[in-house]
Amino acid sequence: MPVPPVSDPVRFAYWVPNVSGGLVTSTVEQRTDWGYEYNRELAVLAENNGFDYALSQVRYMASYGAEYQHESTSFSLALLLATERLKVIAAVHPGLWHPGVLAKLGATADHLSGGRFAVNVVSGWFKGEFTALGEPWLEHDERYRRAEEFITALRTIWTEDHVELAGDFYRVRDFSLKPKPLNTPERPNPEIFQGGNSTAARAMAGRVSDWYFSNGKDFDGVTEQINDVRASAAQAGRTPPKFGLNGFLIARDTEAEARETLREIVAHADTEAVHGFRDAVQQAGQSTADGKGMWQDSSFDDLVQYNDGFRTGLIGTPEQIAERIVAYKRLGVDLFLLGFLHYHEEVEYFGKRVLPLVRELEAREPASEPVAARA
Repeated sequence: MPVPPVSDPVRFAYWVPNVSGGLVTSTVEQRTDWGYEYNRELAVLAENNGFDYALSQVRYMASYGAEYQHESTSFSLALLLATERLKVIAAVHPGLWHPGVLAKLGATADHLSGGRFAVNVVSGWFKGEFTALGEPWLEHDERYRRAEEFITALRTIWTEDHVELAGDFYRVRDFSLKPKPLNTPERPNPEIFQGGNSTAARAMAGRVSDWYFSNGKDFDGVTEQINDVRASAAQAGRTPPKFGLNGFLIARDTEAEARETLREIVAHADTEAVHGFRDAVQQAGQSTADGKGMWQDSSFDDLVQYNDGFRTGLIGTPEQIAERIVAYKRLGVDLFLLGFLHYHEEVEYFGKRVLPLVRELEAREPASEPVAARA
């Protein structure tokens, strides 16, 4: 399948650490805080160091190294109001939100931020949250059917009046949202992101999503996913979604320093929390017939970064990381969703030391016929 030109610059997002424990389930020192003041300063720092997006994660109850957490939509709005250019993506769960209620919140947040609000629709991996709240837990492919219907309803409410929907999960009757978000020809609705590794997730992304987020993957894994999502979009007769890749970035002056940091993170893993998380997501990763669910083949070390961020391999010197980023871009990655150990210091280091090298390498790339990368 042809790969599109690589002329557009790759973009960067960061995981908002609005959940205690940082982005690794480890007792290693992390100079990162889940509170608002820290995150407000981080958002300003990030938009001044080359980041286009931030993703506010969400857990609704204490679990697996995340004892405390701020709710994603309210936290996202706070960060939007603290920044000028940064787009903030709020993670939301169908089954815990009604699309019409979220559409209303999103329209208000979009107006207050000048059109910078976005959502990440999470089909759900944590059964305990649903059962604790008395909500039914659907099996894997049903969760994705519900998420697809949720996105369809959300986009329709954001773009049309007198909306009628009689679905299997949601029903909307002559519903008109006003004001609508700040929709423009360039962005006809607030951007809708979606994650998942499974066949159902890839097919859904091709049909309805603006962006597809992948867990950490090597070059071969990324190529497989991009091809599947594009094939689904082609079958649906629509432009394929853009592709975002999760990665935990450890940039140091020497490769030895970066590798030692990774070793320390894993050596100090919170074993009980990692095992608890693995048990919780095992059903999500293994309940698909073809074994392509999220975390299906994740090792203990992989799960110390709970979205397989180590597997993307953004670990080394600024030069090594920049080269790997551009190699992924050649395959079709449009955005990197990054996590860090010490956010303030490392976001600034990224902006000063890594990003300029990425832009230099991009400037040397041909405008078409990108070269395939190898793991």
